[in-house]
Amino acid sequence: MTVQPEAGLLPDQLLRDFVEASDTLLCIVDGGGRILLTNPALQRFTGRTGEDLVGRRFWEVFVVPEHVALAQDAVTRAMASGIAHPQEGDWLTGAGERRRVAMRNTVLTDGEGRPYAVGCVGLDVTDERRREALLHLRAQTDLLTGIPNRGALFDAIRARLEDGHGCALLFCDLDRFKSVNDEHGHAVGDALLAETARRMAALAGPGDLVARFGGDEFVILCPGCEQADLETLAEQVVAEVCAPFPGPEGPLSIGVSVGVAVGRPGDTADDLIGRADRAMYGAKAHPHRRASRPRRAGG
Repeated sequence: MTVQPEAGLLPDQLLRDFVEASDTLLCIVDGGGRILLTNPALQRFTGRTGEDLVGRRFWEVFVVPEHVALAQDAVTRAMASGIAHPQEGDWLTGAGERRRVAMRNTVLTDGEGRPYAVGCVGLDVTDERRREALLHLRAQTDLLTGIPNRGALFDAIRARLEDGHGCALLFCDLDRFKSVNDEHGHAVGDALLAETARRMAALAGPGDLVARFGGDEFVILCPGCEQADLETLAEQVVAEVCAPFPGPEGPLSIGVSVGVAVGRPGDTADDLIGRADRAMYGAKAHPHRRASRPRRAGG
């Protein structure tokens, strides 16, 4: 059904009313990036009047410095090709606040099809992107310990294997944890797991990733593959985990078995985890080695 405009209200007036009322950030710029038209929403965003904005290059008004070259290139390409692609980038408000803006861009052409301007409809998606980032973080975090979970670990392993620089794993399985958990209850067991995660995270280097693999198993992913460094870290893990934990009736004592594996060309995340897991069981079968030099997994 077509709705007829109110008597006396012309299509041009309808269009102006729509532009004025829209809460999207509307802007039209010429081939040199100079602003030809803005709507009140963009004027409020920039803290400038429409008259003040006209004639200014838009990248000097609201584009963050590191995106200026990209913005200039986008306008140049749009004017040359007649095609403007959707983009997303950071804009600065008049108060200097950085906001994430999704842009739908359109090249405007004259009667002969020649581009003369680019129109942009911007939507502030800052809050949406923050929510998405928070949901992603929660999906990648072990809720009990606050460290990365199994999924985050596999993502990190794949990324490091693919970049060609290599990586290594320490697979750590707690000893006697089940006995402590059964005797003192899950609340004490959970506290012990959280403290174990904290101790391991304190030992990790700036490029390392400490993750909870599941249950009482933890993994430390290291970007370096120097055997001496891995052995030193494994010894530190054993020493830290073997140190007494506070308990409801006095100190609690557990142990840890550590298996070490180094990534090889062509490895998958499953390959590397599997070798480290087997090396850990080898260490568990030889308790005297748990606090000494861990064996490099060979197959």
